[in-house]
Amino acid sequence: MLAIPPPVRGNRRRAELKATRDLAARFEAYGDWRRRLSAGISALHDWLQQQDLADARVDLKLQHLQERLRHDQLIVAFVAEFSRGKSELINAIFFADFGKRLLPSSAGRTTMCPTELLYDPSDPPAIRLLPIETRLRDASVAEFKRYPEEWTVVALDLASADQMGEALRQVSQVKRVPAAEAATYGLHDVDGTAAREAGDDAVDIPCWRHAVINFPHPLLQQGLVILDTPGLNAIGAEPELTLSQLPDAHAVLFILAADAGVTKTDLDVWTQHLAGEETAAKANRIVVLNKIDGLWDELKAETDVDAEIGRQVADSARVLGISATQVFAVSAQKALLAKVNGDDALLARSRLPALEAALSGRMIPAKREIVGSAIRSEVRALAAGARATLDARRNGVAAQLAELSELRGKNQDVVVHMMNRIRDEKALFERDLHRFTALRTVFTEHANRLFDCIGFDALRANAGQTRRRIEASPFTKGIRGAMSDFFGTIHSDFDRAAKETAEIQELMQAMYARFAEERDLERLAAPPFSMLKYQKEIERLERAYNTQFNTLWNMVSKAKFALMRRFFETIASRVKHGYDIANRDVDTWLRAVMSPLETQVREHHLQLRRRLDSIKRIQGTSGELEARVAELEESVAALAAQIRALDEEVAAIDSVIAQPDALPLAANG
Repeated sequence: MLAIPPPVRGNRRRAELKATRDLAARFEAYGDWRRRLSAGISALHDWLQQQDLADARVDLKLQHLQERLRHDQLIVAFVAEFSRGKSELINAIFFADFGKRLLPSSAGRTTMCPTELLYDPSDPPAIRLLPIETRLRDASVAEFKRYPEEWTVVALDLASADQMGEALRQVSQVKRVPAAEAATYGLHDVDGTAAREAGDDAVDIPCWRHAVINFPHPLLQQGLVILDTPGLNAIGAEPELTLSQLPDAHAVLFILAADAGVTKTDLDVWTQHLAGEETAAKANRIVVLNKIDGLWDELKAETDVDAEIGRQVADSARVLGISATQVFAVSAQKALLAKVNGDDALLARSRLPALEAALSGRMIPAKREIVGSAIRSEVRALAAGARATLDARRNGVAAQLAELSELRGKNQDVVVHMMNRIRDEKALFERDLHRFTALRTVFTEHANRLFDCIGFDALRANAGQTRRRIEASPFTKGIRGAMSDFFGTIHSDFDRAAKETAEIQELMQAMYARFAEERDLERLAAPPFSMLKYQKEIERLERAYNTQFNTLWNMVSKAKFALMRRFFETIASRVKHGYDIANRDVDTWLRAVMSPLETQVREHHLQLRRRLDSIKRIQGTSGELEARVAELEESVAALAAQIRALDEEVAAIDSVIAQPDALPLAANG
């Protein structure tokens, strides 16, 4: 049973709900929207199967769309140097319901390792902790997630907030080790000062490399994932944060101290890990000036305090190169206290509601737009294929109907002549199928060359050679040369893949046009495909490497070399992930390119057989002609109804996607 206090009448709960209900309600509405969208896709799938319009490709695509919606996540990352109040801000926004601090929050460092808060119903509530010793191995955190035995698991007692708080303090654990040992982990200066006791050549390092907290909080159950990160040194020491987790976040909250503004270390975090070059990357950054209560002064007028806070907001925005509308001044500690005690005035003074409104008003609608656009595009592409099949069937039936209608009142010789003509058409079509088979062979050869360009064998060979070169020459020049060649080979692979996709597109367009013209089939356009997004991701990884390399220029240091090696392994893992996605997308596209033509050829062949069967049935039986004409007229009407029904199924999904982002009534009350 979830240890969240039951509703209490009065000021306390009203104040809390007033501040958080919009954020919670938008998450709830987004979850409901995903469920309704999934139901619409399921209904479309059932209908396509009932109408004999779903093949293995369609089944797989629709199942993939439903899986995407089911496992959709909305990731919010909290980033700052230590002692900026990240954990307290998370407590204030998401976990004030507990009536106390859930995540540990105190002076100094509290989050010693990257920590994910999420909910996976297939696993019990628990904290999974990856030992710091795994940094001696080249595998990334993402790879270690596949092996449960590598993690230390601490169960969560949901009935006890005290036990949960104690368990969650595991993420703050440190241990004292010799400086040489810390250096092997790349943590020789983990606390920023390399603090040592007098005469003691030792430093404090985190006990854990990564933590995953599986917790059934209502917002986490809706797909929210919270990423709490340590300070600059830990971010730089764990390349996966820079290369994947932060870029994948849908919103990044960068926390500063209001009394200090943007310090040099804050600016290092921002420029090295958050600023980005893409407009979209900057748009999802929210800067939080925390601890404004330190500027509150009873001896100053409230307007003077507000003016000072306003100056800090403007200065921070200017230094970071963003709009002042992306900077929010708050007091997380006072906001948490206000929510726990039901203090409306203090909550308003903390300014947290404005930040929560920005999160709910920007992040969730933007995420919904991305998901909705992707689903709409996929559904319409599938519907276009089904519509083409129905059109082919209707055209075939209409052709049969026209032929049989011409036979009314004609003698037997005309019927025999028509039957012979259809047989000739069928024989000609079957001969043309040999040419289709030959063209398909050419298509397969192109497809094989395309997969060779982005194949895993070539990637493994490239990564292996780069790894050996780095090991053989662990100095700046050697590593730069090895990495330059590594990325150069990848760019070349994707350039060749782009040329192959263009040739396949041209080939298929010619095939579509030829068969449409010669066999009187509907002319289709070959679906486009671009390698640009994969090339852009490789370029992003290369920029991240260059930025990080500049901070690790002295490869003579064993600690820095170990970190550089880990950084390369993380890059290689991310590149492999990009290849995975590219291979999957290419396979889907190739099926989509060939499927419409195969369907049209199959339908045309089937219609020729049906026309021949119809002529055979009416030969010598005048009554059969009228019966068959009536059957075909019914078929035309039925196919027209199917087309309307398909349009209605797609319109129902479009309606869900386009529905305004309305909040539940309870949230507006």
